[in-house]
Amino acid sequence: MTMIPVILVTAGSVGLGSAVSRLFSKHGYRVIVNYSANKVRAGELVSELNAATTSSGGHLAIQADMSSRPEVERLVQETYQATGRIYVIFSNAGWSQFRDTTSLDDNRFDEDWDCAYTINVKSHLWLLHAARDHLAENEGCFVTTSSIAGISGMGSSLAYGVSKAAQIHMVKGLATMFGPSIRVNSISPGLVLTQKEEHESQTRSKRFARLEDIAEQVLCLARNQSITGVNVTIDAGYVR
Repeated sequence: MTMIPVILVTAGSVGLGSAVSRLFSKHGYRVIVNYSANKVRAGELVSELNAATTSSGGHLAIQADMSSRPEVERLVQETYQATGRIYVIFSNAGWSQFRDTTSLDDNRFDEDWDCAYTINVKSHLWLLHAARDHLAENEGCFVTTSSIAGISGMGSSLAYGVSKAAQIHMVKGLATMFGPSIRVNSISPGLVLTQKEEHESQTRSKRFARLEDIAEQVLCLARNQSITGVNVTIDAGYVR
């Protein structure tokens, strides 16, 4: 009997998380949608996935606060108890705070730096640590969502850009640490749906990466057994 693969998607009920959830469901995965607060939205997505699925089904929503290590550990435990296996984790939770990027005074707040590192760096570490045995059992894949801000140096705030750069570097280290049993990669989306008019002309392809484009890259990383320790930029050739 063929085992149905399972993916856990954090921050999975909206935006990129929901796009990844939909795509993997179409490709026969059982999807566990993590959400933080909006139970109704997560439930609606799971109902949509179950209604559209003929082969796998059994999609579930599980609430957990990714800024809390005990909550992250509970999320993994409940996912495994419900499914008996984990093949892929899309670690998509993130934090951002818009600050004046020309002002050091506006980028010095401890709470910003603490939140940025807790969500954008440590939560991914906690999640992989909690799920490592389950992923290794299936030679699985762990993909995080970073940002081109981790490459270009700023983004919405200094704390955000620095934390995303740290996340990219952490992924490279984790790939070395867990290879060959677990592949660890990150994706760095560029501008997707915001500031369209201002920035679209600066992309080499004269278009924006759609959420569906980015989700396809996550699927590619989940399938390809030869890619690990890589940060993939998906920015439509944004001219920096």
